[in-house]
Amino acid sequence: MSDMMPSDETPVPEIRFLKLLVTVLTATMIAGLVAIVAILVIRLPGQAPMPALPDAITLPEGAAPAAITFARDYTIVLTDQGELRLYKPNGALHKAVPID
Repeated sequence: MSDMMPSDETPVPEIRFLKLLVTVLTATMIAGLVAIVAILVIRLPGQAPMPALPDAITLPEGAAPAAITFARDYTIVLTDQGELRLYKPNGALHKAVPID
């Protein structure tokens, strides 16, 4: 059996080629992972910009929009004071609901 085993002094060409393939694969995977992380950092902003409130809509004094949603028939505004306000397309207030 010992005749079939290569000695430590004689490197087998297939093993050297396999080591090279593993090294190249490792380097490729690391480069790919770095590229994916870089693309995610570049393309994903820290915070999405708030859409602009239409000019026809006026909020009560001292209220600022915390979130704005545009539905088919309404514009929905959540104020920083915890009030949900539904506006018609012409800017008229349809309903104001306090959030608990």
